[in-house]
Amino acid sequence: MTATQHSRTGTGPGTRTGTEKLVRDRQRTAERLLASSAKLSFDPLKDVDWDAAPLPGRYYSPPRHLSLYGTELWEQLTEGQRIELSKHEVASIASVGIWFEEILMQMLLRHAFDRDPTTAHVQYALTEIADECRHSVMFAKMISWMGVPAYGPGRLSHELGRFFKATSTHSQTFGGTMYVEEILDAFQRETMNDESIQPLTRQVSRIHVIEESRHISYAREELQRKHLGPVRRRWEQLFIGLIILRATKSLINPRVYAAVGIDPRVGREAARGNPHWQGVKTEMASKVIGVLDRAGLVGRANRWLLRRAGVLAPAAARPAP
Repeated sequence: MTATQHSRTGTGPGTRTGTEKLVRDRQRTAERLLASSAKLSFDPLKDVDWDAAPLPGRYYSPPRHLSLYGTELWEQLTEGQRIELSKHEVASIASVGIWFEEILMQMLLRHAFDRDPTTAHVQYALTEIADECRHSVMFAKMISWMGVPAYGPGRLSHELGRFFKATSTHSQTFGGTMYVEEILDAFQRETMNDESIQPLTRQVSRIHVIEESRHISYAREELQRKHLGPVRRRWEQLFIGLIILRATKSLINPRVYAAVGIDPRVGREAARGNPHWQGVKTEMASKVIGVLDRAGLVGRANRWLLRRAGVLAPAAARPAP
């Protein structure tokens, strides 16, 4: 049902009753999240032991998360090279996390700029911005602790991010947030629960997972409150598909392979054709793709982009709504 139809029937956010309900729902959600933030938040400068040395023989993430796992190139690597690759891939993903969190902070500021700062809804947006500031510092310090480069998303994605943060719509802001935060959450949940992984990366993952659960709730409920007409829905689907494609392709910078003696172009092609890596991405993205689908942000306009990103298996395709 379009916004006009909602208004005519008196059931949607275009009516006085619908608007009042929207405000009440937003307030209740924000008050709950603010209370949770007050109870359980972290200071990574104090809550992570940055003076601890890496433990010999420990991976920095579960081996099955690595882009070359299961390939011929993987079989040719020594155990030490595999551990080294895990360190560089974690750094690459963390640096992409910083890139997107910086985009997110600016989008949330734009969201708050147009709204009443005395509301709990806006105050939680500002609280989330403060969380993301700490997370960006935490990821940066982890990269420094590992002694590896902050690879970043690459020049093209970086410049596209400059455009996206300045022009994103409500659906793009919260849909993009849902995707990036959920896929990082899926990777990090497994890391934080694996006692064979480096303790410091487990603690960084734990802090991020706990605090991001609130951010994901905030974004998910905002998506569910937005009603899109058919034309606008197709546009938002296309843009969300492009965001997912660029963000996913940027997770592993090809330069990480040089750290273990693999030509970056060879490593990139091996990862691109690795069915295990494709399966991991599909698995990690399955929950958020479902959320986006229920919000009307997956359909004919972007399924092909999701398959190109490796987060939607061909068998999962079905006719668009």
